[in-house]
Amino acid sequence: MGEPFYITTAISYPNGRPHIGHAYEAIAADAIARFQRQAGRDVRFQTGTDEHGLKMVQAARASDRAVSDLADEMSGLFRSMCDDLNISYDRFIRTTEPAHHAASQALWDAMKAKGDLYQDRYEGWYSVRDEAYYDEKELVVGAGGTRLSPQGTPVEWTVEESWFFRLSNYQQPLLDLYAADPDFVRPDSRRNEVTRFVEGGLSDLSVSRTSFDWGVKVPGSPDHVMYVWVDALTNYISGLGYPEREGDWRYWPADLHLIGKDIVRFHAVYWPAFLLSAGLPLPRSVFGHGFVLHRGEKMSKSVGNVVDPGDLTQAFGVDSLRYFLLRDVSFGQDGSYSAEAIVARVNAELANSFGNLAQRTLSFIAKNLEGELPHTGRADPADGALIEEVVVACAGLQAAFGDLMLSQGIEAWMRGVFACNGYIDAQAPWALRKIDPDRMHAVLRTLVRAIRMLGIAILPVVPEGAGRVLDQIGATARTHADIEDDAWYDRHAESGFRIAPPAPVFPRLDLPVQAT
Repeated sequence: MGEPFYITTAISYPNGRPHIGHAYEAIAADAIARFQRQAGRDVRFQTGTDEHGLKMVQAARASDRAVSDLADEMSGLFRSMCDDLNISYDRFIRTTEPAHHAASQALWDAMKAKGDLYQDRYEGWYSVRDEAYYDEKELVVGAGGTRLSPQGTPVEWTVEESWFFRLSNYQQPLLDLYAADPDFVRPDSRRNEVTRFVEGGLSDLSVSRTSFDWGVKVPGSPDHVMYVWVDALTNYISGLGYPEREGDWRYWPADLHLIGKDIVRFHAVYWPAFLLSAGLPLPRSVFGHGFVLHRGEKMSKSVGNVVDPGDLTQAFGVDSLRYFLLRDVSFGQDGSYSAEAIVARVNAELANSFGNLAQRTLSFIAKNLEGELPHTGRADPADGALIEEVVVACAGLQAAFGDLMLSQGIEAWMRGVFACNGYIDAQAPWALRKIDPDRMHAVLRTLVRAIRMLGIAILPVVPEGAGRVLDQIGATARTHADIEDDAWYDRHAESGFRIAPPAPVFPRLDLPVQAT
C-alpha cells in the first residue's frame, strides 16, 4: 500500500440546491485524487454536507417543514451531484451523523481541557448568510449606509450568552506557522490575505449559540449548540473516526483541504487554532480556489444566472464539463464559463484533436489490418521524436498536477496531442498503405503507443472518455509508471489483441438552442 494521501473538499451547505461552484470544487478535488492514485498513493477523498446552523433553520421555516427533512433531501441532491459528475469520493459525510456529533464534542472537551473555552456574553455583528462573526473594523458600507460583511452580505447585531474560544492566544503561533510553512495556505494571494488578517489582531471567538437548537449540543451546556463552523470543520477528523486514533486515522493529517476562497479564514485561522488547542497535528495545506463566474458575472438568484450543474452535464456531457472547468479556469483564480466557451474548447481539443486522433488511428487499424496491432515496421527518427514529445507532455502534466497547476498541466498534455496530429498528417499512413506498408506499420505502432500514454495521463480529467479510449486498445494498466512502460506495446501485440471498429469517444458538441 502506498503512502497515504488525504484530500477533502469543503462540505457543502445544503440550504439550497447545488450550483456550478460546488461542482467545480468537487471536480477539481476528484482530478487531484485520481492523479494521486495513479501515482501509487493510498488516497482517501472526503466530501459531504454541513447541515447545521441558523441558515438551515430559516430555510426549513420558510418552506414550512422540519429541518431534518430538509437536510435529508438537500444532502441527497449534493450526493447525487457528485455521483453524476463521476466524483470518486471514498467518504460522503453528513454532520447530522451521530458519530460526527460525538467527535465534535470530543474536540470541544479537548479544547476546554486546554483552558481555551470560557463563558461570557456575546454582543456583535453576525452574518447569517456567511455563518460568521465580524468585528466593526471589518464591515463595509453598503447602499444607504447599511453595514455589510466583507463579503457584501447583510449583518445583524446579535446579543446572547455564549461560549468563547481563546483565539487571541493563537495569533503568534499562527503567524509563526505561516512564516515557517508558506505552503500551508495557497495560493500566495490567500496566504498574504490571511497573514494580514491575523497581524491585525485576533479577538476571542464566540463558539456557541442559544437562539436555536439545530446543531451539536455543547457538552455540559444543553441550552447551547456549537457554532456551526466548530462543528463543520471537525468533519475532517470525524470522518476518520476521531476521537479514536486507529484504522482510518492513519490518513491524518490531511494533505489538502480544497476550499473556496471565501472560507479561507475559517480553514487557515480558526481550524489550525482549534487543532493546536486540542493537541492534534495540523493539515499540510489549505488551498483556496477562485469562483466560477457566468459570462464574467458572479452567480446570483436575484440576477437569475444560477445554473444547476445537472443541466450543464445534460447539455454537454460529464467529461466535457470536467475538461472545460479544469482547462479554462486557472486553479486558484476566478474563471468564467458560457455555453459558447464550453463548446469551443471541447470541440477544438477533445473532439477535433485527441478524439479525432484516436478515432482515425484505431479505425484505420480496424479496417485495414483487421484490428491487428502491427508487430514490425520500418522505423524512422520521426517515430522516436514523437514518443519523446509525448513523454515530455505527460511528464509536464504530472509535474503541474503535483503542484496543483491543473490548467497548465492540461496545456502541457495538449502539446503532446498536437504533436501526434502533426505526425499523423506528415506520415499519412493512408498513403503509405499503398506505397510502403512496412513504414505504415511503424507509424501505426508509434501512434498507438502515443495514444495510450496520452490516455493514461488525462484519465484524472476525463475518466470516462479516456477510459474508453484505453479500453479500445486493451490498455488495462493505467498508473504513472505504466506510461513509461516501453515494452507494453510488444507484449500486447504478441498477445493477439485486436482493435474492434471504434465508436467516437469525444463527439463534437452543438450549441444548445437556448445557450446556458
